[in-house]
Amino acid sequence: MARRGALKANLLVAAQRAMAEHGTSVRLNQIASEAGVTAGAVLYHYPNMQELLFEANQSGMARFHDHRLEALVGISDPAARLVQTIRTGVPEGPEDPDVRLLCALGGEAARNNLYALLLTSLFDRQVSMYQGILEMGVASGDFELRQDSLTIARNLVALEDAYGYRMMAKHPTLGYESAVELIVEYARLATGHPLPLEK
Repeated sequence: MARRGALKANLLVAAQRAMAEHGTSVRLNQIASEAGVTAGAVLYHYPNMQELLFEANQSGMARFHDHRLEALVGISDPAARLVQTIRTGVPEGPEDPDVRLLCALGGEAARNNLYALLLTSLFDRQVSMYQGILEMGVASGDFELRQDSLTIARNLVALEDAYGYRMMAKHPTLGYESAVELIVEYARLATGHPLPLEK
């Protein structure tokens, strides 16, 4: 049972890599090649390839919500929580596989209702995550919001997306640290807090 679970997990990762490389029109043999198995082995575990792609997308998106919440465990200061959340939402670089996957999905969302739903759900969950941190900061007296928490939270997620796309396009002056600094600078204006950037 454990071996089968490991094989399925490997297929999810392979599907994510294949979609990031070939887009959402990825073929079965491309996923099999990434996983180092036969097409038959893929179909054995996932007779419906759409189910595999759906699960792979959900798993890939976990980094931008579930894993970010996990990274906040033990951090009680709202300012530190906000900076940490921004840091974990920015691509590591232009080859970041999870962000490449999201870019591939974004390109298909206008034609595929399922991908549109997945991306909309992720956006809303990220906004809720930021909103909770902002409101915690208001309650503790650390933040004086310049706009309502929903507007600021939406703008923070939108900035992550915008800088992420520019980094994927290999913009010469945008790297991880510069993107983090730009988003944090907006957050400083929005919260009235200096938000130090300790690493």
